[in-house]
Amino acid sequence: MDFNLPPELVDYLAQLDRFIEAEIKPLEEADDNIRFFDHRREYARTDFENDGLPRHEWEELQVEAKRRADKAGFFRFAQPREFGGQDGSNLWMAVIREHLAAKGLGLHNDLQAEHSIVGNQPLAVMFRDFGTQQQKDAFIPGLLAQELFVCFGLTEPNHGSDATHMETRAVRETREGVPGWRIDGEKMWITGMHIATHCAVFARTSGKDGDAKGISCILVPTETPGLTIDEYLWTFNMPTDHPRLTFDNVWVPEDALFGPEDNGLPLAQAFVHENRIRQAASSLGAATYCVEESIRYARARRPFGRALAENQAIQFPLVELATQCEMLRQLIRKTAWEMDQMPHPEVEKRLSDKVSMCNYWANRLCCEAADRAMQVHGGIGYSRHKPFEHIYRHHRRYRITEGAEEIQMRKVGAYLFGYLGPRREELSNITPADVDYRKSQIRPASLS
Repeated sequence: MDFNLPPELVDYLAQLDRFIEAEIKPLEEADDNIRFFDHRREYARTDFENDGLPRHEWEELQVEAKRRADKAGFFRFAQPREFGGQDGSNLWMAVIREHLAAKGLGLHNDLQAEHSIVGNQPLAVMFRDFGTQQQKDAFIPGLLAQELFVCFGLTEPNHGSDATHMETRAVRETREGVPGWRIDGEKMWITGMHIATHCAVFARTSGKDGDAKGISCILVPTETPGLTIDEYLWTFNMPTDHPRLTFDNVWVPEDALFGPEDNGLPLAQAFVHENRIRQAASSLGAATYCVEESIRYARARRPFGRALAENQAIQFPLVELATQCEMLRQLIRKTAWEMDQMPHPEVEKRLSDKVSMCNYWANRLCCEAADRAMQVHGGIGYSRHKPFEHIYRHHRRYRITEGAEEIQMRKVGAYLFGYLGPRREELSNITPADVDYRKSQIRPASLS
């Protein structure tokens, strides 16, 4: 058993570091672009007079960074080779994402906007696996070139994490001799709608409320009549790109169906495990950054003539966090490695609970680490001149999105007690007789 990182991966991290220093840092510091990362970051990024949307200059800067990363061969690392990628494994992506997040805020990796020089682009692969040939030809090149953007219209105002009770409906309807779909309903928290060219709308096409089957995914161009952006919802961490939508008599032709009719939810779940393990690694990296910055500050700060780090009240909370980071790192890397040993459909059956463990705990740990960093740094930690408040506000989001931690804990519980997963048969056959203490050779002392 070897826990060392492969030499090739260590070398790749060094290549990324050199690229950041040579290409990304100079871009970050040019033309006062540093305003997007220093104490002015929230205002610099947010057009408060335009629904709180991201400022155009901020988004253009991210596009340019990704363009340079793509030219250098880094951005598509996780993509299949057929898309110009390197078939990046889950283990490599986990290590890379942790490495980038541990560097702190910067143009190399900004999780608030899901921006990174090593991209996470599941949509191209989704179109390869689920799209018609016409959809593949139209969407895959555009997505890879960042000319098309497809947002996911899944969540609804009244149902949140429960996608099976969605109220949006799609019915077959022919207009001017062309068969198609009419869509009516509401969606909420549809991230990226302000730049999207299409919305992948999940709607019930058959069955009854609560059924997993009977839901289809339909690609709706964002300029389609009847699709209305009602409002952009301002969030804990601005800017916002999360609107509430209304679909009123929206019609698209039948070839807009994405994936199998009445079985669209697997599209939403198809790459959730890859997303969650990578996001967990990013949260771990951000938590590690907060811990390390606190250690350095505590060694340098000398109140009352002694290093702050000499106080056990400073040491012990950071010891706890550092211990949790180390344990979580091993779980994330082991889980990512195990994911690489099996076909994707098997991950849901055998490892989904481990992925959820990594994700919900990493997100919680990051928030705790950011909060502790603020405390250790005192007043300056609470200010926006340090990045900890930004890290906290952003990663607090992940305890709700990407599957709320309660949903993920429920998944872990279902696997743990055998209601789902590989222990289902073993634990479902347990009877009261199997746990009867009277059959034990050692009887409870109080009853002897």
